[in-house]
Amino acid sequence: MENDKKRENERRIEHMANLIEKQVRTERHLEQHADIARSKENIEHAKELQKERQAEIDHLKDKIVYGDNVSNNYKENTEKRFLFTEGYLNHNADHMDEEAFQNAKAKQEHRKEQLDSLR
Repeated sequence: MENDKKRENERRIEHMANLIEKQVRTERHLEQHADIARSKENIEHAKELQKERQAEIDHLKDKIVYGDNVSNNYKENTEKRFLFTEGYLNHNADHMDEEAFQNAKAKQEHRKEQLDSLR
């Protein structure tokens, strides 16, 4: 039981380190290439990903420090955003421009990955 807990925390720490690396790379890219960004939507998408990564990092830190008894609000909120956006896309896909639609689908895939890692 104790070994399982240690392995779970090791996995969480590795996942958090991976998220932090992605977050830093994206932040550097935004700083270095802000003047040549193709569209405001791309920058907004990157910033949204950064917010989601930070929330996931904070959640993982709480789970490592406080254990599995930490509040499940992050998971619930991510599930709600996933379901809401899925409904929105199903209803409005025909009326969205292609780039916005693709960005929303990418966000959905990222949320699905987040939910899979929280289960």
